[in-house]
Amino acid sequence: MTQQRVVPVVTRSAELDEGTQQSGDCVRKSGVSPQHTPATKIWFGRVTNEPGHRSPPHHHQECETGGYVLKGHGRIYFGDDYKEYIDMFEGDFVFVPPFMPHVEVNMSTTEELVWLTCRTPDNLVENLEDVPDEALEGYRRA
Repeated sequence: MTQQRVVPVVTRSAELDEGTQQSGDCVRKSGVSPQHTPATKIWFGRVTNEPGHRSPPHHHQECETGGYVLKGHGRIYFGDDYKEYIDMFEGDFVFVPPFMPHVEVNMSTTEELVWLTCRTPDNLVENLEDVPDEALEGYRRA
């Protein structure tokens, strides 16, 4: 039995794949993923939130998620009624456990939030019932 040869694959910035699961105003673009590379156990991409935009509540099923903030001020709300939160700034890393409902927010009303996200095995997203903006302490839209 002959195995197919797998070689490195480069995804150019203009070729990022948007054919991945999304949640609201958080736009995820795959760089390395099963959608367009031979990858089978990793999703790695770029996530952006326009000023003052947020995701709806969601979780990433069984995926472990790691994030790195390239630019901006992000906040992740979690816990009962999304009353807990952590803030992230340029250069910060974050881990989000599997099945944890959360809301991803750009806390700036003038600057874009950009981060790199990696999860295993894929970019699984389960969107949940939305909450009003007022339920998220300190959040405001642009």
